[in-house]
Amino acid sequence: MAPAVIKVDASDISARLERIPFCSFHWNLLLMGGLGYTFDALDNAVIAFVLPVLRSSWSLTDIQVGLLGSGNFIGYFFGATLAGLAGDLKGRRPVMLWALVIYCVASLASALTGNWHMFVACRVIGGVGAGAEAAIVAPFLSEFVSRSYRGRFAGSLAGFFSFGFVGAALLGYFIVPLGPEGWRYVLALTAAPILMLLWWRRALPESPRWLQYAGRSEEADRVVARMEESARRSGYVLAEPAKQRAVAMLPSNRSATGKMAMLWVPGLRKITAMTWLTWLSITFSYYAFFTWIPTLLVRSGMTIARSFSYSLAIYIATVPGYFSAAWLNERIGRQATIASYMILGGISAIGLSLSHADASVVAAGCCLSFFMNGTYAGVYAYTPEVFPTELRATGTGMASSIGRLGAIVSPIAVGWLYPRLGFAGVFGATTLVLLMGALAVMVLGISTRGRSLEDISSEEFSIAADPTLYT
Repeated sequence: MAPAVIKVDASDISARLERIPFCSFHWNLLLMGGLGYTFDALDNAVIAFVLPVLRSSWSLTDIQVGLLGSGNFIGYFFGATLAGLAGDLKGRRPVMLWALVIYCVASLASALTGNWHMFVACRVIGGVGAGAEAAIVAPFLSEFVSRSYRGRFAGSLAGFFSFGFVGAALLGYFIVPLGPEGWRYVLALTAAPILMLLWWRRALPESPRWLQYAGRSEEADRVVARMEESARRSGYVLAEPAKQRAVAMLPSNRSATGKMAMLWVPGLRKITAMTWLTWLSITFSYYAFFTWIPTLLVRSGMTIARSFSYSLAIYIATVPGYFSAAWLNERIGRQATIASYMILGGISAIGLSLSHADASVVAAGCCLSFFMNGTYAGVYAYTPEVFPTELRATGTGMASSIGRLGAIVSPIAVGWLYPRLGFAGVFGATTLVLLMGALAVMVLGISTRGRSLEDISSEEFSIAADPTLYT
């Protein structure tokens, strides 16, 4: 017997959320989620500045260096998958809290290791926490905001990654070269966000949209009432909620395997394939570049200090990259933003592969950094929107996990390719991968600009809610 399609009256919660303007409540959410992303990025990026030191101190081969670079992403794969499933089954908030704890404890442990084997193990565990947090923040917090600024909000949220990248470059430039143990101090500092847990436990609410779907309507009402009161205190006069349509949920299935299976039913399989291809292409190319650029610059003849200073300039370019794309998310739409930044990133990769002088390497690297990070501002805004609420965290988590396969493979692949194809071969290869992602999002994607999450679910996924598909 086919499971019944459940008609959920999310119209009241959705209508109330849609007419709340951006206010102090949203600023607090942006800061909480943004700081989480900042420290995730700090942890991800700082490994690029630690690897050249560890390679020398522990006499590592290129393949071993690649394994050290990939360890975090192996954990990311499992963390993002588990976070997505747990976020849909148990709620978004507890996943975000536990992810922070796991990440911070493992980061501190990695600073105390004495050999590369234990270092990789700590990086894998830390990656579970970081991957879980990175996968849950965007689908979680995007459920609090109106259609009129959701793209800018989610893109700006992802923009906090850029601050972590710049912070990593500063730590790599000023602290890593201080002595043979400088890398330990840097990694210990990445555990500092454990202090944020006290703030998050008190101030971070559960998603009202998820609470509504979970049958916890009274809790959802209390969260939205807090948001409405915050808007009124900010001086806004709230309009009456507009009439919203009821939403047809996918068949209720509380198992993890059932959630993953639903991603591939008719009406959703094209979306799932699109997000997987997009995340895989951008993440492979991104980490092929950012994990290895300081090491490759050193191998090309630069000193560590000089390569780190050049890397700092490249990382600073991430800031305007993210926030320009966040602005364009609402101006030209998420699909156009993602595709155009991917294509321009591919052109930048070609320029980098053909560069020889120091100035041209940095210029091309800054352009590549600008556009590839801007792509993420589009991707983090777009991915949660294209899945219905009951699968939003699962769909986003799985797409992020598949993307991390690219992050796992790319540092190892670069370690194998560089001795054979050189600097040009490594970064020239990113162009084709980026173009593949741009094609996927334009051909297989759907438009989400100016549409509420409930409208997208009702109009795009009605076929997926057909109970005859589950006989």
